[in-house]
Amino acid sequence: MALPQLLPSPPSSSAFTRKPSLAPLSSLTRDSAKFASLSPLSSRRRKFHTSSLRCSASSFSEKHHTGSPKSDDLVELPLFPLPLVLFPGAILPLQIFEFRYRIMMHTLLQTDLRFGVIYTDAATGTAEVGCVGEVVKHEKLVDDRFFLICKGQERFRVVNIVRTKPYLVAQVTWLEDKPSSDVNGAEDLEALAAEVESYMKDVIRLSNRLNGKPEKPEATDLRRNLFPTPFSFFVGSTFEGAPREQQALLELEDTAARLKREKETLRNTLNYLTAASAVKDVFPTSS
Repeated sequence: MALPQLLPSPPSSSAFTRKPSLAPLSSLTRDSAKFASLSPLSSRRRKFHTSSLRCSASSFSEKHHTGSPKSDDLVELPLFPLPLVLFPGAILPLQIFEFRYRIMMHTLLQTDLRFGVIYTDAATGTAEVGCVGEVVKHEKLVDDRFFLICKGQERFRVVNIVRTKPYLVAQVTWLEDKPSSDVNGAEDLEALAAEVESYMKDVIRLSNRLNGKPEKPEATDLRRNLFPTPFSFFVGSTFEGAPREQQALLELEDTAARLKREKETLRNTLNYLTAASAVKDVFPTSS
C-alpha cells in the first residue's frame, strides 16, 4: 500500500542525521507490492508468487515487539545498504545478483537468515539506523542469483564498522521506542492512532475519487487491531517514494512523536487532495 502525493510535515525538533523531505508520490493501489531490488524484480517473468506476503496492516504483528533482544546488546550484523527504508513488520521482495551479496546470502542461508537493511543515497550517505530483514522465503537460480521475500524485524543503530569486504558488517545495538512516562500515555496513544487511521481513510477515499476508482471495502479497517507502535510503523511504510521522511520516522524512539508526525503529513496531504478535488468539481475536464 502506498499513499498518493504526500506533502511534508513541519520539521521535527528531534535531531536527525539528515533533514527529511517528501517528494510527490505517484498513485498506487493498496494491493501494490513494493519490489525494491538491485535489479527490477517486476520487469522479469517469474513464478515467484508474493501475493500471500503483500504488505498490509495484518503483516505488522506484535511478534517483533515481544522477546526482542535487549537494547544494550552489541551484536555483529551483515548490512545491505539500499535506497529505501524497511520498517518492522513490512514485507520487502529483493533480487540479489551482485557477487558480494550472493556471498552474504550463502552465509545467511547457513545461519539465521537475518541481515540489516539500511538506507543510503548519494546526497546524505548511509544512515546509522536501519531495520533487520529476516528472509521468510527464497529461491536460488541456476546462475546463483537469489529472489527473496524479507520481513522487517527489530530496528538497530550502527555503532562500529567491523569490515567492508566482501560485504559490510557492523556492530549494532537494538533500538526500541521508549515507554511513555505519562499515566494516560496508553490512552493518548490509542486516540492518536485512531486520528491517524481516520486521516489515512480520508486520503485514500479522496485519492480514489480523484482517480475515478471505487472505494474499497478494505479501506474501512486499516489498523486491524494493531497496537499504536506497530501501527505507526505500518503508516510509515505506506510513505513510499519519500525515503528521507521514512528514515526520519524510523529513527524516532517515541511512538507518539512518530504518530504525530505522520498525522501532520497526512493532514497536509488531505488538504492538498481536498483542493484538487474542488478544482476537479469546478473544471471536470481538468487533469
